[in-house]
Amino acid sequence: MARQATIYKVKLSVSNMNRHYYETHSLTVAKHPSETDERLMLRILAFALNANEQLEFTRGLSTGDEPDIWQKNLNGELELWVELGLPGEKVVRQSCSKANKVVIYCYGGSTADVWWGKIKNSIARFDNLQVINFSKKNTNELATKVSRSMQLQVNVQDDDVMVCIDDSIIYVTPVKWKNSTRFTTL
Repeated sequence: MARQATIYKVKLSVSNMNRHYYETHSLTVAKHPSETDERLMLRILAFALNANEQLEFTRGLSTGDEPDIWQKNLNGELELWVELGLPGEKVVRQSCSKANKVVIYCYGGSTADVWWGKIKNSIARFDNLQVINFSKKNTNELATKVSRSMQLQVNVQDDDVMVCIDDSIIYVTPVKWKNSTRFTTL
C-alpha cells in the first residue's frame, strides 16, 4: 500500500526589503513520501523568496511537467516557474519556454557543483532564467527545524536571508550562479 503525503501547517511571515513585500501567509504544505525534510524546507524558503499573492505550490514530485511552485496571471499564463533540485537541460529549456521567469534553486553540495559545471554553458542563452544555489550546511540546518506545525519569519535584505523558526535563527547565504537579464529574485 502506498504511503500518503504528510501535511504540514506553516505560518510564514515574509519581510523582503528588496521587493518591499511584507505579508504573512498561512500555508498547507503536502510532503510527498519520497521528499526529504531538506527539500521541504527549501520549498518553503523558495516560496518566501518569491512570495506573492498569486504564488502557489503545485502537485510537486507527483507530476513531472509542473514546477514545485508557480505564479499564474489572471489569464492563466505562467509568470513564474520555480524548480528545486538539479533539473536536466530539457526541463530547463521547456520551463523557460513556458514561463516569463524561471528560478532554479539548487542544493546538494558537491553534487550541485558537478551539475552546474555540466549544464551552465548549455543554459546560458536563457535570459529569463536565474539559478541560485544553497549550501549543504544551510539546507541541512533548515532540515533540522522541521515540524508538522511551524512558524517562520523570513527576512530578505540585499543578498542576506535570515530565517527565524520558533526560537532559532538561521542565516542562509544564497549564491547566484546565473542572473537573469529580465528580473532578480533577491
